[in-house]
Amino acid sequence: MSDYRQLTTQEIKALKDNGCSADNWANIEVANKFTPHYVSNTKFSGKIRLGVLDNEFKLSGGLIKHSCIRHATIHNCDIGDDVVIENIQNYIANYTIGRNCFIQNVDVMLVKDLSTFGNGVKVSVLNETGGRDVYIHNKLSAHFAYIYSLYRHRPLLIENMYAMIERYCNKYASDKGIVGESSTIVNVGYIEDVNFGTHSKIMGAMMLKNGTINSNKYAPVKVGRNVIVEDFIISSDSRVESGAILKRCFVGQACVLKQNYSASDSLFFSNSQGMNGEASAVFAGPFTVTHHKSTLLISGMFSFMNA
Repeated sequence: MSDYRQLTTQEIKALKDNGCSADNWANIEVANKFTPHYVSNTKFSGKIRLGVLDNEFKLSGGLIKHSCIRHATIHNCDIGDDVVIENIQNYIANYTIGRNCFIQNVDVMLVKDLSTFGNGVKVSVLNETGGRDVYIHNKLSAHFAYIYSLYRHRPLLIENMYAMIERYCNKYASDKGIVGESSTIVNVGYIEDVNFGTHSKIMGAMMLKNGTINSNKYAPVKVGRNVIVEDFIISSDSRVESGAILKRCFVGQACVLKQNYSASDSLFFSNSQGMNGEASAVFAGPFTVTHHKSTLLISGMFSFMNA
């Protein structure tokens, strides 16, 4: 981790000459080897930390782009080394952004208040009117969800399981979001209260609100064009692409939801796939697959099933 220091008078002058401004330059800390050359046309407010901007990104087609921060409004953020942050239409607020991240052409990206980032969202699975609700979280498994939804005749068990969920959610809560290192967020509309694991690939999504993307280096998550997701958890190695719409959903490991698939109040566990159709209040156990446009899965439990 870099050591941080205050900006020098010369660095402040250079930033101003580059079209930058700040509500209070004293609130900006920078890495020891920071130089202002690649920071331009940016407005800073709140507590800010900036890393060095030394490396280059090689983009598709062979284009080389130097790390930079430009044409952005940034509030209360910690920004790691060697990032690209540019063309932010509104602002980025309350995020810790890891090294080697590439964030470009984003409308707005913020954490509003204290958030659990999708953890603790109530999903009315198996019954659209409730009664079998499961509270999703990063550690949710099919076994845990099965017991929690179907063992309501064991009230003490359910009470203790809920206490476990509540403790985890309280521990996870923060008023600052995370963008893990080497993540890419490009051509995205609205982002609110979302945590991004390392190596996340968010390309062309329309809206992400109140969720966690549990990506990692060896099993990255991809969220693609025209996707809308709200109140969600997406697990490692999963893909949500091409116009999928999810609300109050858990997506397990290595799942694929795409081609305008829509789902609400549903749980998709590992290796499930959904394309073209619709799901409501579905408990989709491992290897549940549905590809057909006319398929509506509703208030049911499935596993190792091709619809």
